[in-house]
Amino acid sequence: MPEIKVTPLVPVFQRRFPDFSYITQNGRLTDFLDCVIISHFHLDHCGALPYFSEMVGYDGPIYMTHPTKAICPILLEDYRKITVDKKGETNFFTSQMIKDCMKKVVAVHLHQTVQVDEELEIKAYYAGHVLGAAMFQIRVGCESVVYTGDYNMTPDRHLGAAWIDKCRPDLLITESTYATTIRDSKRCRERDFLKKVHETVERGGKVLIPVFALGRAQELCILLETFWERMNLKAPIYFSTGLTEKANHYYKLFITWTNQKIRKTFVQRNMFEFKHIKAFDRAFADNPGPMVVFATPGMLHAGQSLQIFRKWAGNEKNMVIMPGYCVQGTVGHKILSGQRKLEMEGRQILEVKMQVEYMSFSAHADAKGIMQLIRQAEPRNVLLVHGEAKKMEFLKQKIEQEFHVSCFMPANGETTTIVTNPCIPVDISLGLLKREAATGPTPDAKRPRLMHGTLLMKDNVSYTAFLILKDYSVQNLPDSSITVEAPGLTPIPFLCRILKDYSVQHLPDGSITVESILIQATAHSEDQGTKVLLVSWTYQDEELGSSLTSLLKKGLPQGTP
Repeated sequence: MPEIKVTPLVPVFQRRFPDFSYITQNGRLTDFLDCVIISHFHLDHCGALPYFSEMVGYDGPIYMTHPTKAICPILLEDYRKITVDKKGETNFFTSQMIKDCMKKVVAVHLHQTVQVDEELEIKAYYAGHVLGAAMFQIRVGCESVVYTGDYNMTPDRHLGAAWIDKCRPDLLITESTYATTIRDSKRCRERDFLKKVHETVERGGKVLIPVFALGRAQELCILLETFWERMNLKAPIYFSTGLTEKANHYYKLFITWTNQKIRKTFVQRNMFEFKHIKAFDRAFADNPGPMVVFATPGMLHAGQSLQIFRKWAGNEKNMVIMPGYCVQGTVGHKILSGQRKLEMEGRQILEVKMQVEYMSFSAHADAKGIMQLIRQAEPRNVLLVHGEAKKMEFLKQKIEQEFHVSCFMPANGETTTIVTNPCIPVDISLGLLKREAATGPTPDAKRPRLMHGTLLMKDNVSYTAFLILKDYSVQNLPDSSITVEAPGLTPIPFLCRILKDYSVQHLPDGSITVESILIQATAHSEDQGTKVLLVSWTYQDEELGSSLTSLLKKGLPQGTP
């Protein structure tokens, strides 16, 4: 029975990049991998790519969408600058490595089927989440896997909802960031967000909104821009990152990836050209009076958002709004857990008096969204990644109860084996079906009629003939051959008597060859009284194969058609 093996490769705490030796203990990665797929530009999904291709050694194709290909190198270079130039880390990829890596990238369109090699094909589906994010279906023969990356099943102000067709994959690998969360109405959340920002600004306070440069940043900028215009507010709004201009350039360039409303109004007004939101300068943090600042990164673990937080934390007039997920150990996670005294560098204690609010504008699917995607795709198995173990366990039980499919949640480096049941599609002439139907009794749906035919294998190299016998059924063998069963079918010695005029050779496995034709007769695994007969030949031996098949039919016991 064919199997699919999955091993999650997530970096452990002490290591910056995943341990790719799980793929190969020795030898080059290119020998073990047909291709690499990048779902979107967030660093937890592409941050190790130049290391993987230029330092570990992978020379094969890398697939991603056009927006991801455009934005990825910008974020990778920003990541490199912070890590190497500012923190002084060694053994890290260089700017040239990023350029060399991106030369290996093949950009794909949505719903485009890409033939990677003779067996492997991939197809991208819209994932929402961020600009250019895609889910990928990977297919080999009739077996398939869908990898979601990060996705959002709810449309928002600048992106549409994730969508996939009823592709029924053997395995769905899905993120599970919000495995136990069901978010409230988006409209209510937006209203509460605007109300809290407005109230803080009105009382002269400052609002800090930690975000990542692309994604939720643009969503919340559009929300505040529209509100400021409607309310005619004058308090300044700033965006702290140098990436903003580049980010907004790409949102304009790939406008077709945004939602319908933004595409429709694009000619009259580009929603990414903000009137009320200006570039931030560090000196502005000390300015008196109200202001709203979007600052990166989004978890308050470093950078400008943390610097501004330290300056504003001691004033109860101010507010910090955390709009997304925070990893354990970050300042963002600590203040959301209720900590109001934080130990900073140099053992300094920072007392947090400012108001702390959490409003999930995260672009990940919640528990309801994950269930919705499973319902949409109808997979035979589900595997959870990109989440916390306890929450994944809860979702795993829910999936198994509701959909009656196996659900897996392997730990980092643990291999999960999933057994599949491949089917072999066979095309048949409509004219032949009609002629066959006309010769026999009226068709009965409860008692299917079986036909005699020849199966042309997909590689156009070999043919397999099957004999239509009394009380038989067709079987799929692991080698994808088609066989026929018949009660009382005689074994090899009887076949040898029928073929006495031919040169017959006996093989060690009990089968025989007649010149280049292979004939096998075996007992059925479940019914030992039933024999299975298989006759195979190559394209060049069509004539000999057909004549032997006819001879065998004539020589079969009386009563066989």
